Amino acid sequence: MRKIAFFFLIISGLLLTGCSSTIGPQIDLSSASNPNIVDTSPVTRDNTYYLGFDRRLEIKEDVRMYVPLLRYLERETGYKFKLHITPKNASVADELGSGQVHFAAIGTVSFLQAYQKYKVLPIVRGVGDDDGYYRAVVIVRPDSEIKSLKDIKGRSFAFGAPNSTQGHLIPRIMLANAGINLADLKSFGYMGSHSETANAVMSGQFEVGGIQDSLGKALAGRGLVRIIGESNLYPRSGIVAAPGVPPEVVDAVRKALLRFDPVGKDKEGLYNWHLSEMPKGFAESNLEECLILQKQAKDLGIL
Repeated sequence: MRKIAFFFLIISGLLLTGCSSTIGPQIDLSSASNPNIVDTSPVTRDNTYYLGFDRRLEIKEDVRMYVPLLRYLERETGYKFKLHITPKNASVADELGSGQVHFAAIGTVSFLQAYQKYKVLPIVRGVGDDDGYYRAVVIVRPDSEIKSLKDIKGRSFAFGAPNSTQGHLIPRIMLANAGINLADLKSFGYMGSHSETANAVMSGQFEVGGIQDSLGKALAGRGLVRIIGESNLYPRSGIVAAPGVPPEVVDAVRKALLRFDPVGKDKEGLYNWHLSEMPKGFAESNLEECLILQKQAKDLGIL
C-alpha cells in the first residue's frame, strides 16, 4: 500500500505541474465544493443548469478543472450553473435521461449509452493537437519486458472506467486488432480513471494499462511509463445536452463554448485545462461522427 500511495503522489504532482510551465491558479476545493458551484445531492433544483462529467483524473482534479468552465458559462450566458459529481454506483448517461444533469462532458461510450436510451444529442466536441480527435495509448513500466501489443497475451491489464472511451473501448479495440481477447489476458480490472490506471501500472499492480494520450505522453516524458502502442484517431469527448433542456439555453451554451479560448483570452483562472479532453476549446459536433464507434462498442459487448 505504501508503494501504491507513493506512485499516486507522483501522478498528483504531475497533474499539478503539468506539461507546461503555465498553470492556472490552484483552486481551493473547500470553497469550490460549496453549494454555489458543486453539487452532490440527487434533489431536483430550479433555475440552475447542472453539468455532469465522466471521471478522468483524480476526482478533486476533475472538479478543479471544470469549475472555471462553469464560471465562464455563467459570465457568457447569464444562466446559473453547478457542477454535479456522479456517484460511483450511478452513470452520467442515466442522469442525463432523468434530468438530474442538463449538460455533460462525456466520451463516446457514455454518449452512446445516453443516445441509445434517451436520444441525447451532442452540441460540441473538444479540440486538441489533432483538431477534434484524440488517441488512447497502452503503457507499461519503463523496465517491463513487454515490447508490443502482441506481447500482452497472458499479462494483466488495467482499464479505466467501464464506460471510458480512451480507458476501455479504444484499448479493447487495440487489443482486438492485435488478436487479443479478454480471455487471453492473465487478469484485468477497471480502475475508474486514467490516473488510477497509470498508478496501477507504475505500482506494479497491473503489468499493462490503457489511458488517454495526453496523460500517457506526459508520464512517458518523465520516464515514469513506456508507451507500447497508440490507437488510431477518434472523435474527442465533448459536451451534450439532455432532452428537455430549452432550445434557447442549449443554443446559448453552444455559442459560448465555441467562443471559449483556453489558450488565449480565457486562459486566466483555468486549472490544468491542458489535461482535459478539450485543451484548445471546442468545435461543432454532429451525430454522425459520434456514432462512429457504435458498432465496435456493440461487438465488444460494451453497449
